[in-house]
Amino acid sequence: MPSGSFNARAYSFFDTLLWIACLNLLWIFFALAGAGILGAGPATAAAHIAIRKRVRGNEAPLARSFASHYFSNFGRANAIALPVMGVAVVLAMNWNYFSRSGDVISQLVAAGIFVVAIFLAGAACYLFPMYARYELPLAQYLLTSSRFAFRHLAGTVILLFISAAAFYASSTIPGLIPFFSVGAWLFVTGWLCDRFFSANDESVATAEAAAPDDAVPVASVA
Repeated sequence: MPSGSFNARAYSFFDTLLWIACLNLLWIFFALAGAGILGAGPATAAAHIAIRKRVRGNEAPLARSFASHYFSNFGRANAIALPVMGVAVVLAMNWNYFSRSGDVISQLVAAGIFVVAIFLAGAACYLFPMYARYELPLAQYLLTSSRFAFRHLAGTVILLFISAAAFYASSTIPGLIPFFSVGAWLFVTGWLCDRFFSANDESVATAEAAAPDDAVPVASVA
């Protein structure tokens, strides 16, 4: 079957759709296995590692690979995810408190908290795709993803739009949640982040090649 034929493209599409549905079920199962709070981080890490392998054409049996990466990254993934969850809860509680007040100062504080929450959401979109791609000290992942989100605002806006669209679709059609919602969001954001990181790495490599020998090296995910 020619790779460019309609049948080949249709097969690839439905194969990817089925893969996303399986990824969605695996994420839900393993997140629940970790009581939600302790399972979401490792499940997300395992999902993005699997997505990166598929994007790179280096696929492995999904269920076996997912389970292996879930358990092997359980501690490290939680060390990254739990602080982000904690900050998100604090921001949500503070926004809820100040937004209920009618005075101007409280409304300004609520608006500021909302802006910080949006930026945190943008950085979080890069967090586990970055974890799946780069070997960094644990404390550096959130800092580096925040820097990347700020320096690549166009990509960040795209990721936030996709996240909002996935949330809206899931709230409007709850039947999507058990089959596609999380898996589709993870796959699309993971695929996009892989493209963003690759473009960034190429531009950094070009800059380093053109820089004088005594120039300070540029971080690959700056």
